[in-house]
Amino acid sequence: MRSRYTAFALGRADHLLASWHPSTRPHSIELEDDVEWRRLVIVDTERGGPFDRDGVVEFEAHWRATDARGMLRERSRFVREDRRWLYVDGDVAPAAKLGM
Repeated sequence: MRSRYTAFALGRADHLLASWHPSTRPHSIELEDDVEWRRLVIVDTERGGPFDRDGVVEFEAHWRATDARGMLRERSRFVREDRRWLYVDGDVAPAAKLGM
């Protein structure tokens, strides 16, 4: 999860696609250049330990753009294949925009 957040922050679509499970991976990703990802907060985790084959991470990612700021909250599902964690999908909470 942290590496995917960092990839969003650095604009690394290649890492996002490489860490996405093939069954749900899009053909491409368009990242927004004007969004600055500011902070990641891990809210909850389920499984995802060294002997688990799947896991769930609930997080809040705080962002800022030219004229707005906000927070994305998602509950993401991951699976481990060949000792690598891959993002499968997630349930996104309604977007929250914060005042500037």
